[in-house]
Amino acid sequence: MKRLFLLAILSALSGCITAPPENTENICSIFREKDDWYESSQEVHAKWGIPIAMQMAFMHQESRFVADARPPRPWLMGFIPWFRDSSAYGYAQAQDGTWEWYQKKAGSWWADRDDFSDAVDFIGWYCTVSNEKLGIAKDDIKNQYLAYHEGHAGYQRKSYLQKPWLLKTAGKVTRQAKKYQRQLTACQEELESSGWFFW
Repeated sequence: MKRLFLLAILSALSGCITAPPENTENICSIFREKDDWYESSQEVHAKWGIPIAMQMAFMHQESRFVADARPPRPWLMGFIPWFRDSSAYGYAQAQDGTWEWYQKKAGSWWADRDDFSDAVDFIGWYCTVSNEKLGIAKDDIKNQYLAYHEGHAGYQRKSYLQKPWLLKTAGKVTRQAKKYQRQLTACQEELESSGWFFW
């Protein structure tokens, strides 16, 4: 009986995870479908000065907007599940230690990596720290992403220069952000006047 009760609770909790948007390639479609995400992204822009399109491009690359995303689990000999190589989790793929740093310095101890508003605030905070520590402009998408992926120490060591695939990914994120910005420019007036995003 207790086992059934626990299973019911776990099932209910798993149902709380928000499904990703149907069309992750169009920022207007995302914000129309997820009626509180635009307001959260606006708040991050006002608080940290990180462009909305850039926030969303980072999240698109990191998790495709899957709330409980994790790195793939390796398998030994093809059938034995093994430990993941990274503790990255959630929308922003923040690792345990970095998330705890964020909670201590800028977020709430109750902040969750699988909560969109918390995750997007983390992105805004991290990019702001990159600006303060490394001098990377807040709208420098490519270098902000490299620092996001490699960490501040890795960026200072220029570890990304040994990773051609990462440089390509940073370019991809830059193009995604610019595409999102073009789309957002076309629908921002609609989003701000619709009333869907404010209670």
